[in-house]
This record gives sequence, C-alpha cells and structure tokens, in this order.
Amino acid sequence: MSLLVFGSTGQVARELARAAPAGTTFLSRAEADLSNPAACAAAISAAEPSAVINAAAYTAVDKAESEEDLATVINGAAPGAMARACEVLGIPFLHVSTDYVFDGTPGAAWKPDDPVAPPNAYGRSKLAGEEAVRAAGGNSAILRTSWVVSAHGNNFVKTMLRLAETRDHLTVVADQVGGPTPARGIAATLLSMADQMQAGAEGGTYHYAGTPAVSWADFAREIFAQAGKAMTVEDIPTEAYPTPAKRPLNSRMDGSSLQTDFGLRPPTGRRN
Repeated sequence: MSLLVFGSTGQVARELARAAPAGTTFLSRAEADLSNPAACAAAISAAEPSAVINAAAYTAVDKAESEEDLATVINGAAPGAMARACEVLGIPFLHVSTDYVFDGTPGAAWKPDDPVAPPNAYGRSKLAGEEAVRAAGGNSAILRTSWVVSAHGNNFVKTMLRLAETRDHLTVVADQVGGPTPARGIAATLLSMADQMQAGAEGGTYHYAGTPAVSWADFAREIFAQAGKAMTVEDIPTEAYPTPAKRPLNSRMDGSSLQTDFGLRPPTGRRN
C-alpha cells in the first residue's frame, strides 16, 4: 500500500507514523499547506498513491471563532479538494472529523446519521469538510472522533498532569460527557479501513470514540489515580468555565456501524 498522509505533527499523524507500513509518505504543512486546497490536490495527483488519509486540520477551537474563514478553508475546502483528486485517481480517501458537528444536547450517543447542527465555528468548518468530501464522490470515509489523547501534542491528559506538578486542587467541568479516545487507536482504525477499502469495501461516515462515557471531572480523577497523584477535583458546571466557543455537553458517539461494516470496535478503558 503506497499511502499518502496529510499531517505529520498532530496526535493522530504521529501515531500513523509509528504504525503505517513502510513507504508511507507524510506531508507536513511546509509540503502541503491546507490553506491552499489546490496545492493539496496537486500533491495527491503527483504522488499517485493507493490511498490518502487526511490527519491534518485547524484544531484551535476557540481561535476559530475569530478565524472562521481560515478554519473553513483548512477544514472544509482542503478536504474537498483532496477527495476530488482521489476520485479522479479512483483511490480511497479517509478523513478525520469530530463530534462537534452535532449540537451537543445531552442524551444518547450520537449515531452517524443523526441530524447535525454545529454549536461553534470549528464545528461548522468540520461539517463543511464532511459535505465537501461527500460531494466529491468516489470511495471516501469520514471517521468522526472525540476527546483525543496521546503522548504527543496538547491534550487533556497532559494538561492535567502538568497542573498536578504545582497544584493539589483543581476545578473541572462535570456536565460535559464524552469518550476519551487514544490517538493510537484512531490511527490503527484508519489504517485498517484504508486496507479494507482498497480491497473493495465501501466508505461512509463512522464514529470511533472511547467507551464508557465519562465527564471531564471524572476523567481527571482517573488520570490522577492512575498517575498516583494526590489531587482533589471539584466539579463545576460549564457556565463556570466560559470559553469563546460553545462546548457540547454530549460528546457520546455510537460506533456500532464501524464494527458492523469494518469489524472495528471502539476503545474501552477503566473509568470512575
């Protein structure tokens, strides 16, 4: 498999680099700037790979409130251009998306065909990407995920451990619920889907997120417990921690169709 991956420094891209087959090409921002969709499409045409994974994105959720146009080019127009280039070559295209395309109303886990209604600019930009990928035709897969964690980059686990070095008490939001999802599992899932799609499997929209669901506050408690840190976590509501971008209260995701169609199960972990 001559795989082409957009992204090289993000959490999922780094795990793809660890697990991808020999000969996989990773394009950094300097080699393929997603703010230039035409250049991204040209990179695919020049490489003529057997499959493409887009693991790059504009991920600054709060900053997107003031940079929505740029976020929409990177998260919307660029994936669309990539998908169209893959359709011309007749190769699979896989794209990572997010639970932020839903409105985040508390309730059951989101299914892939549930109505979308992004609550913020970042979510709107990611939904634009999904729509552009589907409109391109061809064999494409959209993998929505949430609460990504790894040993790389910036994420909740690393933030909690860093704060534990200087504090013994934290206030953490307790009414936002979701599934912490290891980037390593996302990478393995994308690679398996790419293999199966090259062998004839059809793409679609799927969910991959950790189970069981947990609040940010309870997740923090579990992080400190496993790290052996003596830390008191105080529950607070979302309104006590205001941010420029509205956060979803419900990030639960139903991954049953991914298991049915690709035989891939969501990650599980111990939770309080």
